[in-house]
Amino acid sequence: MAQHPWLDPSPFFLPGGSISCLLVHGFTGSPPELRPMGDYLAQRGLTVSAPVLAGHGTRPEDLEGIRWRDWFASVSDAYRELRGHSDKVYVAGYSLGSLLVTHLARYVDLAGLILIAPAFWQGRPQRPVSTVWRHSVQYVIKPDTTPWNTDPEASKRFWSYEEYPLTALHELRLLQVRARRDLGHVLRPSLVICGGKDIVVAARAGPSTYARLASPDKELVCLENSGHGLVVDVEHSTVFDKMYGWIASRAR
Repeated sequence: MAQHPWLDPSPFFLPGGSISCLLVHGFTGSPPELRPMGDYLAQRGLTVSAPVLAGHGTRPEDLEGIRWRDWFASVSDAYRELRGHSDKVYVAGYSLGSLLVTHLARYVDLAGLILIAPAFWQGRPQRPVSTVWRHSVQYVIKPDTTPWNTDPEASKRFWSYEEYPLTALHELRLLQVRARRDLGHVLRPSLVICGGKDIVVAARAGPSTYARLASPDKELVCLENSGHGLVVDVEHSTVFDKMYGWIASRAR
């Protein structure tokens, strides 16, 4: 029996036509959370690439010493490789990925930018965060993530760490500050998709992200029944349909 893609944290590449989409996963996550989206886009003729960010997809200890610029290097390297296959490259970032692709838009000529569950502003913690010391580095232990999504089964569709070094959270905060400044410089077509029941990011994250984007061609979609895991939650098919339609209308 073939291994289910949710169980394999490896990067994936799905060849297709001359229009491509780079998919970037979230914090402590890995490419399989984006595999259903990738399969959907590839079945419609797009070339799809989903890299694994530095320190992700292996073990939590590999995040020790990783800086946000290392995550960005993973994205920029994947973009350059994909650009060699394609006439136009769209980039889609989920959660942490939204910050990284926004920063990428400052430096390369993207065809368009898609920000899913944008993480530019964090929500309030839903419960106290527990920590543990692992040698000289303090680790954050994740609470039950089931309430993060409307579908109680959605959290099972993520390959992610159950704990992570506090230093990685600090790097995420640094990147948030930088990426918020980047929004005012993004001039490429942009699509923002947020979940109305998202408790991981601030309620204003979607609308504020949209408002700060400098692009004259931008759109905001808020799916009222979805939580943070938009890519696998109850309205994931709507996310996929919207993404593809938005890309197809601009790739002519």
